[in-house]
Amino acid sequence: MSFEANGERAAFQLQFRSLVGEANEFTCPCDAAGHVVMDEMSERARSRYLFARAMVGRLYAPPEITAEVHREVDFA
Repeated sequence: MSFEANGERAAFQLQFRSLVGEANEFTCPCDAAGHVVMDEMSERARSRYLFARAMVGRLYAPPEITAEVHREVDFA
C-alpha cells in the first residue's frame, strides 16, 4: 500500500521484530494506520502474518509501522 502527497510516495510496512533472533522477523505491506489487506497476500504470507500477530509478546515484539519515502523526480 502507498500514500502519495506533494510528489512523494510512501510505502508502509508492518514490521514484526523477532524476540529470539533476526532470522524470524516478518514484514508485510500495510496502510499508514497499520491495516493489512489479507485478501491481497499470498497464502504463505497470510499464514505468517497471522502467526506473527498471534505470537506478539512470545516470539515477536509489538509490530511497528515503517515507511519508505520515495521522492518523485521531475525532469521537466
